[in-house]
Amino acid sequence: MRAGVSQPVTFLNRAERLLGSREAAAVDRGIRQLSEMRDRVADEFPLMEELRDRARHIRLHALAHLDRLLARFADEVVSQGGRVHFAADAAEANQIVGGILREAGAELVVKAKSMVSEEIELNHHLEQEGIEVVETDLGEFIAQLAGDTPSHIIAPVLHMTRQDVGRLFAAELGVDYTDDPAQLNQIARHHLREIFLRADAGISGVNLGIADSGSIVVVTNEGNGRLTTTAPRVHIALMGMERIVPSWEDAAVVLEVLARSATGQRLSVYTNVVTGPRKVGEPDGPEELHVVIIDNGRSEILGGPTAEILACIRCGACLNVCPVFRTVGGHAYGTVYSGPVCSVVTPGLAGMDPWWDLPFASTLCGACEEVCPVRIKIPALLLELRAKAAAEGRLPGWLDRGVARYARTASEPRRWRRAKRWAAVLARPLARRGWIRRLPGPGKGWTRYRDFPAPAPQSFGEWWEEHRGS
Repeated sequence: MRAGVSQPVTFLNRAERLLGSREAAAVDRGIRQLSEMRDRVADEFPLMEELRDRARHIRLHALAHLDRLLARFADEVVSQGGRVHFAADAAEANQIVGGILREAGAELVVKAKSMVSEEIELNHHLEQEGIEVVETDLGEFIAQLAGDTPSHIIAPVLHMTRQDVGRLFAAELGVDYTDDPAQLNQIARHHLREIFLRADAGISGVNLGIADSGSIVVVTNEGNGRLTTTAPRVHIALMGMERIVPSWEDAAVVLEVLARSATGQRLSVYTNVVTGPRKVGEPDGPEELHVVIIDNGRSEILGGPTAEILACIRCGACLNVCPVFRTVGGHAYGTVYSGPVCSVVTPGLAGMDPWWDLPFASTLCGACEEVCPVRIKIPALLLELRAKAAAEGRLPGWLDRGVARYARTASEPRRWRRAKRWAAVLARPLARRGWIRRLPGPGKGWTRYRDFPAPAPQSFGEWWEEHRGS
C-alpha cells in the first residue's frame, strides 16, 4: 500500500466533505438493508453463536501457526501442479504478477474481486506496463468505468444510485439509458462476455487457502469469479498471507458465518474451489496456476498488539453497523479498506503516518464487535492504536492538556461536583431544543462536526442524593 493511495488530507477533512452528501445518503440506505438481512439470517440459525465461537478459534489458531500452515499449503499447491510466489511488499507482488503476465504474453487480463489487489495498486502497475485490466465483479466494473474507488468491502458502489449507473452506462458503453437493475445487469454481462472470451489471464483474490489440500476458495455471488479462474489459460491468485485455514472442516465453518455476515445469505451463490491447474482429461481450467502470497505489512501486525485483526474474513458486517461509516461512507477513510476494520488494518499495513487519525474515527460503541463473525475485539484494538498515537506525540497539544486537566478534576469528587455545576450554568444559555450546536473555546472543535447534548436540569448524582432515602 503506497502513501499515494489516498488524498493528503485527514479523515475529518474527508468526512466534512461527505457529511450530508448524496453519496452518504445512498450508503446509509444500502447498509441498513445489508444489516437487516444479516440479523434476519443470524436469528433464524440456532447454531450461529456457536459457529462464531468456532470460527474465532479456527482463525486465531491459524494465525498462531501461520508459518507451518503456509509451508504446508505451498507444498500442496506445488504437488498439484501450481506455482507459489512469496511477496514481501506491494512492489514485489506487482513485479511478480507483471513478470508472470509478460512471460505468458498476456495483453488482456480479467479480474475477479480482490481487496489485496487494490491494496497493492496492481491495476495501476499493470496499466503502466501496457496490460489492459478489466474488473469483472459488477460493482468493481462500475467503479472502474466511473474512474472511482470502492466504498464498501462487499458492495463497492454502494455510494451510487441506479440512476447514476444508468447514466454511466449510457455515456461509457453507448447504450440507451435505463435505471432498471435487471437491464443494467444484462448490459454489463453482454459487455463482459466477449472480454472473458478474449482474456489471456485471470486474476482473483483468495477468500481461504486450505493447507491440507493446497486448494484456494473464491467466494462470489456472480459467475465472474468462476469464469476468471477457469476460462483464461493463466490464473493468478493473490492471497494475503493470513487467509489460511488448516482443513476443509475449518473452511466449512468460516464459509457458514461469512455468507450470513456479509450479505445475509445462508450460502454464497458461488463457492469456487481451485486445486491446481487443469489436469489431463479435465474439460476446463487454466493451464497455469500461480498463487502469490503477500505479506505487505502483515508480519509486523502479527508480531504486535493488534494481531487479532488478521483474523478478519472481510465480510463487511462491522461497516454496516458502524454509526461513523453510516454517516460518511467509505470514501472518508481515504484508502481501499473502510469502516472499523480499516481503522485498525490501515495503520498496521501502511504505518501510523499519515493514518494515525483513523482509530479516532469511532464512537467505541461496540456494535462492530457484536456482529463480527469471528468476534474480533475491534474497540480494544482501536484503543490500543489511540494510545500509540498519544505516546508518539501525534495528538494536538490542547487535547493532551485538556485530557490531563479532566483526569485531575474527575479524580477529586469535590472539584468534579463544582466543575459540573459551573459547566451546567455556562452551557444552558447555549442550548436549543436539548442540544448545543456551537461551543466556545476548546469545545468549538467538537461542535464543528457534531452536536453536544445540553446538560440536564438535574444531574443523576443530584437526583440520587435527593431520592436515595425515600
